Amino acid sequence: MTWLIPNLWLIPALPLLAAGLGALLKRPQQRLASILSVGAMGLAFLLACGAFAQTLSEHAERQVHNFPWFQFGGTVLRLGWILDPLTASMLVMITFVGGLIFIYSIGYMAQDRNFTRFFCFLSLFAAAMLGLVISNNLLLLFMCWELVGLASYLLIGFWYQKPSAAAAAKKAFITTRIGDIGFLLGIVWLYHETGTLLFYDRGAGCLEHGALAKLVAQTTVGGMLVSTAISLLLFCGAVGKSGQVPLHVWLPDAMEGPTPVSALIHAATMVTAGVFLVARVYPLFNAEFAISLTSGGSLRPISTALQVVTWTGAVTAVFAALIAVAQTDIKRILAYSTVSQLGYMFIGLGVGGPAVGMFHLLTHAFFKALLFLGAGSVIHGFHEEQDIRRMGGLRKLMPVTFATYAVGMLALAGFPLIFSGFWSKDEILHSALKWPASKGPFLLALIGAGLTAFYMTRQMWFVFFRSRTEYRPGSGHETHHGHDTHDSEPHESPPIMTLPLVILAACTVLLSIFSTPVWPWFDAYLAGHLSHLHVGWSGDGTTVVVMLLSMVAVAVGLGGGWALYSRVYDGEARDPVETRLPGLFGALRDRLRVDEFYEVTILRLSRSLTVLSDWIDRFGWAACVDLIRLLTMGLAWISRYFDQRIINSGFAASCEGVRGWGRLAGLLQNGQAQRYLRILAFGVVMLIVALAWMGDSSR
Repeated sequence: MTWLIPNLWLIPALPLLAAGLGALLKRPQQRLASILSVGAMGLAFLLACGAFAQTLSEHAERQVHNFPWFQFGGTVLRLGWILDPLTASMLVMITFVGGLIFIYSIGYMAQDRNFTRFFCFLSLFAAAMLGLVISNNLLLLFMCWELVGLASYLLIGFWYQKPSAAAAAKKAFITTRIGDIGFLLGIVWLYHETGTLLFYDRGAGCLEHGALAKLVAQTTVGGMLVSTAISLLLFCGAVGKSGQVPLHVWLPDAMEGPTPVSALIHAATMVTAGVFLVARVYPLFNAEFAISLTSGGSLRPISTALQVVTWTGAVTAVFAALIAVAQTDIKRILAYSTVSQLGYMFIGLGVGGPAVGMFHLLTHAFFKALLFLGAGSVIHGFHEEQDIRRMGGLRKLMPVTFATYAVGMLALAGFPLIFSGFWSKDEILHSALKWPASKGPFLLALIGAGLTAFYMTRQMWFVFFRSRTEYRPGSGHETHHGHDTHDSEPHESPPIMTLPLVILAACTVLLSIFSTPVWPWFDAYLAGHLSHLHVGWSGDGTTVVVMLLSMVAVAVGLGGGWALYSRVYDGEARDPVETRLPGLFGALRDRLRVDEFYEVTILRLSRSLTVLSDWIDRFGWAACVDLIRLLTMGLAWISRYFDQRIINSGFAASCEGVRGWGRLAGLLQNGQAQRYLRILAFGVVMLIVALAWMGDSSR
């Protein structure tokens, strides 16, 4: 074990330190704030590369460093770090993509009066996510998980003076907390059953064979395995954080934050946390199948928990893609695209395992960061405009933004062979086709691929190709970072914003070589089998079929979108799809009214329960409290009466009697000799009388 393993905490500690120092800076110290944040991410990236290099060795094994945190009774609670290919790849991606977003933010937020506070929050966000991925303890992971939620709340509502931004921040925070309730219950249950929350601990961790065998051997309500029940509770947290149906509603509204925040949330940090969680605890999700395989028992095609993961991802992938077709906000289209692509990641995890889902996570991080930063460049150059219907003709006015955005768009659409998005999505489709439980997820994923190509073609046409006859500046949403809005013509963004776009575009293309049927490097790397990796065709008969079907779906989406929207006349009020399918388009434009459904069901029920609770509190519990108060006062009055009139009176009379007898006894002992002689004489007389009386009686 090298020095880096026990000191792996330095990677998240660097941006955390930058956040702490940034919180102490004053508003004018913008340059220092940016240097601290970007420098910390740069150093963290170098350490991440060192950690990544350690996992490339042929003999590299999972390395952990556990240590005691605190002790209660005879129980010692331990935390720890973990370094394996899953951790290393996430560390490199977060620090690299996050660092580029930080650099981009220097130009994008240059005129914002809260520049230093923005970079403080960015650093906190990155630190929380980095801490999450190095955690070898589910409790430590949950702590960082909640810090990610806090940072997202601060950044989504960064422009807090906008009511929509403040509402979006609260919506994101509360919605994700709903999923986190299930997550927390799963943590408590897992600790109760295994006695540990360490993932790996020399055979005693909760993800190792002994603990998993115990969980599989127990059942709960309805015969469900305990391992499955705990997995589904943990998955609730992933559904909330990664914006899956039905907890997806917060993610599109998160666009109210500055565009670099959207890029950071959607590409490198928050929404990928749910996918990473499932990948990290994958042995628990797959325990039902894995334990039966090692024990020689009857095999099921796939575990119940992974079936839930797969179907949730499949439904979300198509659901969000459909809504994106009818959106007009450039960032909101990308937001629903993220929800859809996260669904693909969960399909990959469910049907193919961590390598399939995580490769799409990594490729998506690069091209989605590219798309969001490109959208920010468009908004910046178009003077805060976000409505694609007001845009057009930017391919000549913003050539660098156009070229890099086109790369991201084609990668997201899954354009064949050249772009990484094609290979990562194709691997998911291939695994889904071979999934023994059902072919439904494959069909839904294929439909989603065609829809993705369609709505991205629509967006590209409106923004970059459509002729623009009129320009109305300042009608967009991002009007709070102080950019000049007086120029009459859109313009290219400064180099500090376009350079990250070029780098991300290059990475989007280069990543395509790391997981192809000819060289499946990433699959071998994540499985720890690099020594067995060979260059050559590794596909089977279905590989070519899936590639062809994927190409057809993408071609239909691209061709259909271009054919439909290239005929749009300048100034036409209605979308071509709206013209042909007004009812469906309206429903999709209104996001299938999911928010309205929640408003009239869950939220209305919540308000009704609140009113009922208030009524019960005022007239139920308050009446009970008043009754108890009156009863207590009555008992107190009776007690006082009994005490004063009976106990005190009797005691006082007794005391008077004792006092009287005391005075009488005092008369006999007052020290006067004459009185003593009188008493003595009286006694002698009484004695003589008594003796005389006794003598007469005897005769």
